[in-house]
Amino acid sequence: MRNFVFISPNFPTNYWMFCHELKANGINVLGIGDCPYDNLMPELQASLNEYYKVDSLEDSEAVYRAIAFFIFKYGRIEWIESNNEYWLERDAKLRTDFNVTTSFQAADIPRIKYKSKMKEYYTKAGIPVARYHMVDTMEGCLGFVKEVGYPVIAKPDNGVGASDTHKISNDEEMKEFFETKWEDVEYIMEEFINAEVNSYDAIIDSNGEPIFETGNVTPNSIMDVVNNLDNSIYYIVKDLPADTRKAGRATVKSFGVKSRFVHFEFFRLLEDHEGMGKKGDVVALEVNMRPCGGFTPDMINFAHSTDVYKIWADMIAFDKSTMPVGEHAYCAFAGRRDGKPFKYSHEDIMEMYGHQMKMVERIPDVLSGAMGNQMYVATFPTKKEMDKFYKDILKEKKRK
Repeated sequence: MRNFVFISPNFPTNYWMFCHELKANGINVLGIGDCPYDNLMPELQASLNEYYKVDSLEDSEAVYRAIAFFIFKYGRIEWIESNNEYWLERDAKLRTDFNVTTSFQAADIPRIKYKSKMKEYYTKAGIPVARYHMVDTMEGCLGFVKEVGYPVIAKPDNGVGASDTHKISNDEEMKEFFETKWEDVEYIMEEFINAEVNSYDAIIDSNGEPIFETGNVTPNSIMDVVNNLDNSIYYIVKDLPADTRKAGRATVKSFGVKSRFVHFEFFRLLEDHEGMGKKGDVVALEVNMRPCGGFTPDMINFAHSTDVYKIWADMIAFDKSTMPVGEHAYCAFAGRRDGKPFKYSHEDIMEMYGHQMKMVERIPDVLSGAMGNQMYVATFPTKKEMDKFYKDILKEKKRK
């Protein structure tokens, strides 16, 4: 029996389904986490052949010992994976340490985690990238601003999501950034791109070929959602645009992606941008060598009448999948922020759109910064119907 070590299988909560499908395919699923076994969801407990609790997943030695124990008990480990951005470096180091060759190694991390390194591989794929400057001194950054103009975006070169991301629009804000930025963090500064985020989400086989492809669109900036405590919206596309598909496949080849679920982000320009392209063009943003976060895998399933948990597990077990993809639709996510004076109450929304709702849940606090507090996920056959849903669900009462 083939052995798969799944790091932190309890987060996000929907990741138990990855484990379930692995086990259904005859894989020996071995979990490592810091959550007590009795606190795991019953569905996850049933999906694991064994679970090893550590006091903290931040304790590298404890996780190392857990894998060594599994090797002693079950033999050779063929896969080590978390499908989680936060643990990508740890996963790669563990694979290197235990000679697990099925995915990225420690030496691969710079090009898949550091935003500055990603640009080289996007360029190799023929995809334009934003001009950038590694943050050094205020004088150096002001020199970069003279080249590209305000605003500029500053963020950790090795960061997760939109955390610690700053939009700097003048010299005073530049000064404030230098006064408040973390001293031990390396930042990258980029020219501002007026664009919406379009993604390429795919499950890639061991030959670097896509088994399944889709994408999503984020009309508003995640940076603004986090920094301004705004509502959050994005949607799974009904049909993946040809230019996104082309850019995604070229990026897969350039980065040498094999045997992974990936989430690549691109900018679709909302206006002509010198050196980048014309309005509507697709240009580079960043790669994420894991599934799109939160409940997006479920949304993909709703949009395409399929099961990406199974497709991914089939890729692991068989390097292919016969899982059918059915009728396509738009799948919309709306995350409403607590405390806003919405025109329509939760009850109103459910009465208006309950028959189209697929998920209605409170968003875990750890995800609420980027996703809001109350989640609504619904499917629509047309973009016009989806746009009305967004208008209704986010409309606020008129101020007196």
